Order: sequence, then C-alpha cells, then structure tokens
Amino acid sequence: MKARDDRRYKRKYRKSILLTDKEISAFEQYCERYKVRNQSQIIREALFKTILQHYDEDYPTLFSKQELARLEQ
Repeated sequence: MKARDDRRYKRKYRKSILLTDKEISAFEQYCERYKVRNQSQIIREALFKTILQHYDEDYPTLFSKQELARLEQ
C-alpha cells in the first residue's frame, strides 16, 4: 500500500466507553486467556460484527412485515 493510501485508512476519531468492574474483569481475563495483543481491534471487530448483523436484519424489503407475514400463510 502506498503512503498516500495509508492516510485514507488512518483512524483519527476516538470514542470512549465506560465498563463496570465485572465487565472489565471479564474482558481482561478473555484477553489474557486468548493472548489478545490488540484490545482495540477486538472491540472494533465485535462492534462492527453487531452493526453488520443489524444491517442485515433491517435490510429494506419490497413488502412490509405485515404483508410478508400474510404471504407466508
């Protein structure tokens, strides 16, 4: 990849999250157990996996939910 292409993919926006003691403990145990080196990457992958699943479920259809339910009968 060329240097000019790298700028396009450079992450420049930051988001912060707050976790409970139990959540951070579970996350740290997971990372230690599975030898995760890049915690940001695993959070990003989980986030976008969820986002893409929701996009798939909410994909626009030609018919409304009621019309689809009626057609399936």
